[in-house]
Amino acid sequence: MTTPDERELDALAAEALDDFDETALERIAAMYTSADPVPANLVDRIAFGITLDALHAELAELERSPGLAGVRADEAVADTVTFTSASITAMVTMSPTSVESTRVDGWISPSGVRIVELRTPSGTLHSEADEDGRFAFEDVTRGLVQFTFRDADGGHPVVTPALEI
Repeated sequence: MTTPDERELDALAAEALDDFDETALERIAAMYTSADPVPANLVDRIAFGITLDALHAELAELERSPGLAGVRADEAVADTVTFTSASITAMVTMSPTSVESTRVDGWISPSGVRIVELRTPSGTLHSEADEDGRFAFEDVTRGLVQFTFRDADGGHPVVTPALEI
C-alpha cells in the first residue's frame, strides 16, 4: 500500500526539472569534480589504447618491477619493464637521452624475427627484432607509448598496456 508521502514523491519525480533541481545537480557535480576529478589524460589514454588491432590482439601484462617504471624523474636513470603474454615475454629498457627523448632497447622471447611497433603521441615507430630477439628505437619523444609485437609475417599481434616514458 502506498503512503501519501510516497505518492507525493512519485508526483515530484514525474515533473520536469526546475531551477531548484538544476542548482542541486550542479552542486552535486561540483562536489564530485572537486573530491574525485576525472584524470586529465583519461580520454587521451582511452583513445590511445583502442585500435582495431587491439580488438584482435593478445594482450600482454605489465609485470611490476621493484622500482616504479615509466614514471618521469629528474634523474637520467634507465627504467626496465617486462611484459608477458601467453606467447611472448618482452623486456624493455628506457634510457633518457635528453629532457625530451629516450632510447628504448628491448628483447623478445622466444627469439626470432618479429615486427615491433611503438605507438607514440606523434606517430607510430617501426623496428624489427633480430634473430636474437633484440630491437631498439632511438630518440623516442617522452610521453605515453604502447608496444605492438607481431610475427614476421605481420600476423598475431601482441599489444601492451600504454605506459608513460
